[in-house]
Amino acid sequence: MVEAKTILTHRGIEQFNTCSLILSAAGISHRTQFVSPQLIEIFVTITDLQNAADQLEHYEEENRNWPQQHSYDNYAPVFRAMAPIVIAALIYMYSLSGEWSTGSIWFSAGAGDSTAILLSHEYYRLVTALTLHANAAHLLGNCFLGGILLHFLLLSTGNGIGLFAVLTTATLANFINVILHGPGHLFVGFSTAVFAVIGMLCTIRFSEKTRPSHASLLMPLMAGFALLAFLGSSGEHTDLGGHLFGLVCGFFSGNIIKLKNFDKWRQSFPLQITLVFVSVIIISFCWLAALSN
Repeated sequence: MVEAKTILTHRGIEQFNTCSLILSAAGISHRTQFVSPQLIEIFVTITDLQNAADQLEHYEEENRNWPQQHSYDNYAPVFRAMAPIVIAALIYMYSLSGEWSTGSIWFSAGAGDSTAILLSHEYYRLVTALTLHANAAHLLGNCFLGGILLHFLLLSTGNGIGLFAVLTTATLANFINVILHGPGHLFVGFSTAVFAVIGMLCTIRFSEKTRPSHASLLMPLMAGFALLAFLGSSGEHTDLGGHLFGLVCGFFSGNIIKLKNFDKWRQSFPLQITLVFVSVIIISFCWLAALSN
């Protein structure tokens, strides 16, 4: 029998066995010869040479990008200390305001007061209340767990998008809470924003292209339970409604953040820096309105 040979070079034994199986499945007679671990020869008849080459080429074409490579999200903002800056600002604000006191101008002007919001339209309190804390323990819980969670959110979204999303989501959660409570409800604290961060982190992790681990999904929720346990589930200044609506609104905001053009948006430095300034301006404007009222 006249033979021709097709030489497969730089193939591992596993790939060689695959080629042999392909030829066998196509009914092409062949024999093999091991020249070296890197060079294995497959011999076929002249009449089957073209068919064998076509079969192997077809297999290569179909499996060129298989197995699919996981695309890991390696985005990170250039500036990665925004969360500590936010925490430092909260601590500085507490150094000015002190503990919750009816005689404090900071709390009388900026604490969340559903009566003032609903009847006097003092909507700036929805924002200023996020920057005030009832006591040092309240501040400590929000700064420790909140700072860690906020850091991871900003790593995923960028500083501008993340800060603006947290601010608007927490403000919306406070507003829903005020409407449902009605007049007579007082509230302060960054914890509503922290639970909004938890909701956004869960949604963003779940929607990532790579299959999220159970730990990456549960970690934000476990941090939320830890914060809730630290702050307590009852007490004069505990706002469970704010926590709940912060979490729920965070779920919705996470879906908005992960829209189709999100990857392009977060790569835009002008957009990120603009949203950072917009967030700062909103908070500053709300406090100016509170103190001048």
